[in-house]
Amino acid sequence: MKFPKELNAYCPFCKKHQVHKAKAASKGRARALAQGNRRHERRLAGHGSKRKGEKTVKKQGKRNKIVLQCNVCKKKQERIVGGRTTKKLEFKS
Repeated sequence: MKFPKELNAYCPFCKKHQVHKAKAASKGRARALAQGNRRHERRLAGHGSKRKGEKTVKKQGKRNKIVLQCNVCKKKQERIVGGRTTKKLEFKS
């Protein structure tokens, strides 16, 4: 999916439309001590190693999220783009 590097969008901080720079949002590092991670590690420990059966369902595409940064106030906001896409998000100039 192609998306412009810069676009005119509403900035809730400036309260008007401004030019925004767009980039793909990336996940932060997972917390090692979060409850879900501890539970997952505990179930993987010992014999067996696999966490449940093989999945036979075909995967759905990702819903791409982009981060818009206002060129005036430099504040950032997130936006989910379109529907589900199987291809990567690429930015055109």
